[in-house]
Amino acid sequence: MKRIAMSLVALALLTVALVVLDRAFPPDLSRLSGPGGVVRDAQGRMLALRATKDGVWRLATPVQDVPPFFVTLLIAVEDRRFYDFPGIDPLAALRAIGQAMRAGHVVSGGSTITMQVARLLHPEPRTLLAKLVECLRALQLNVRFDERQILSMWLSLAPFGGNLVGVEAASHAYFGKSTRELDAAQISMLIALPRRPEALRPDRHPAAARRVRDRIITRAEQQRLLDAADVKIALAEPVPWRRLPMPDDVPLLFARRGGSVDTTLQQPLQRALHALAGDELRQLPSRVSLAVLIADLHARTVLAAFPNDVGDADRTGALDLTRAVRSPGSTLKPFLYALAFEEGFAGPRTLLPDAPQAFMGYAPEDFSHRFSGRVTAADALQRSLNLPAVTLLARYGPDRFVAQLSHGGLVLPPRATGSLPVILGGAGITLRHLLALYCALGTDGRVVPLRVTAGREGEVYRLLSPAAAKEVAAILTRPLPTGGSEAIAWKTGTSAGNRDSWAIGFDRERAVAVWIGRPDGSARPGEAAADTALPVLTRVFGLLPAAPRVLPQASPLSASLAKAPALDPLRIISPPSAATLEAGHAVMLRAVGGERPLHFLVDGAPIASTPALRETEWRPPGPGFFRIGVLDAAGHSAEISLRIVVSETRN
Repeated sequence: MKRIAMSLVALALLTVALVVLDRAFPPDLSRLSGPGGVVRDAQGRMLALRATKDGVWRLATPVQDVPPFFVTLLIAVEDRRFYDFPGIDPLAALRAIGQAMRAGHVVSGGSTITMQVARLLHPEPRTLLAKLVECLRALQLNVRFDERQILSMWLSLAPFGGNLVGVEAASHAYFGKSTRELDAAQISMLIALPRRPEALRPDRHPAAARRVRDRIITRAEQQRLLDAADVKIALAEPVPWRRLPMPDDVPLLFARRGGSVDTTLQQPLQRALHALAGDELRQLPSRVSLAVLIADLHARTVLAAFPNDVGDADRTGALDLTRAVRSPGSTLKPFLYALAFEEGFAGPRTLLPDAPQAFMGYAPEDFSHRFSGRVTAADALQRSLNLPAVTLLARYGPDRFVAQLSHGGLVLPPRATGSLPVILGGAGITLRHLLALYCALGTDGRVVPLRVTAGREGEVYRLLSPAAAKEVAAILTRPLPTGGSEAIAWKTGTSAGNRDSWAIGFDRERAVAVWIGRPDGSARPGEAAADTALPVLTRVFGLLPAAPRVLPQASPLSASLAKAPALDPLRIISPPSAATLEAGHAVMLRAVGGERPLHFLVDGAPIASTPALRETEWRPPGPGFFRIGVLDAAGHSAEISLRIVVSETRN
């Protein structure tokens, strides 16, 4: 009896001691804090990964974010009695301690998953004392956290060589995918690497990595976690031999270091825009850059953005050109007309002079160097004539105009005041601010800063009345001259020396802005916006889902200008039907009309294409006759025939 009582007292004292030690030395969880971040789109889809501030790729990975097979195999390989013992496996621990005492150093780990987590949280040299402390820490973790939390710690802290920490970072670095998408061979690899992360790095030691991975696959078969067919497939899978770049669909938009960001972007549209912009950049001269924004007209949120080509040093890829202050050219003219309509200075039918004249020494000219005499305000705005706009600004007052637009981001050069050249580009504005102004023009006249991250909208400023905004939007609504059957409201602008080429447009749901120019602001002779930026605007609108394009009619005065043509029938315009083309060259297939998305076919079989676009590239497999078809969203189809021949060699 006395012995039992003494045992109970000893047990009670030990329990008190452990509680005191736990309170005095709580586990240090700082290594779990400050992880790298994930940039997500509006639906929570991943757009980019971000390293920690010290350059380590360490991403929090909850156990629910990995496949169940990952956890099953991890426990089978690392700690079969994970759910049976309170943080330590007594038999394995005693065996490891005995080996260490005989050898004078740690021979085998004998570590449970919980003990591995304790070591990852409190890394120390591998000594006998450190092993004992590790055991106590494991008991402490087992009391404070449940099994799922401990597994999440392992998944988030396991080392994978270099600056890779945690399975999510390693999965993207070695396989280019999230842990949710891993197969059995890839999971086996990630379970193998933390044992000796530097010695087993597949990008440096692929043979060693493969040997350990294959042993784990074989062990999974022995424990009946994989059948023979799956094992055969897993063993045949090659080992990744290099590290992949971390995903980043939003370069320049957000910091490369730090926490997570929830954005207003749409991942599919963002990726499609980057592909389109990359294609356009390849056709532009060296040192000429491109920036594009797509916004939700009503929510005033950015849906997709291409701020610059980060991979091209010739185009100064480190700059976010959506924030660069540039000359707006003629893109401010619609706001002058709207303000004049609102205050009664003019209306759509007001006649304005388009003839040579000087304004106190300032003698502007039209782009074409031709003059039309007297034109209506609506016609002058649609044709973007300079003389009528300067005349109207002289009546309205340049200082008043600048004061109104300054709330929307317009800035004057240092020590400059409002003057007539402002309406032709004699001021500065960013792509973001200019698109926000056009969103106001396409809705109710309120200027709201565009948002690219989730949160509240910025300060609202009423620039125009809804009626004035609607009137000018109707005037600007017509089919794009560079292709497409839909009518949208659009405007171009070109600054002096063709330094800046702009094209901005909107329909009932989306607004798009395009800028082309050199980041250093140097001139580009002969590069007008209608020839450069406007075709890009047309292609960007082709990415957007089918939506009502026609804007509401403003009034009988502009009704004829707001009317849109009916939807064109679906047809293939390039190459022409029955054409004969030489083999060995890619063929660009282009369709017009119909309702997107479109799908291209060759001899009845689909070929790779982007459904939102009206064109795709096809490389004929060889000579012969081919049927080229296209299907639209409404089930309409069109077809042409082609003949591909081998070119004759001429001596």
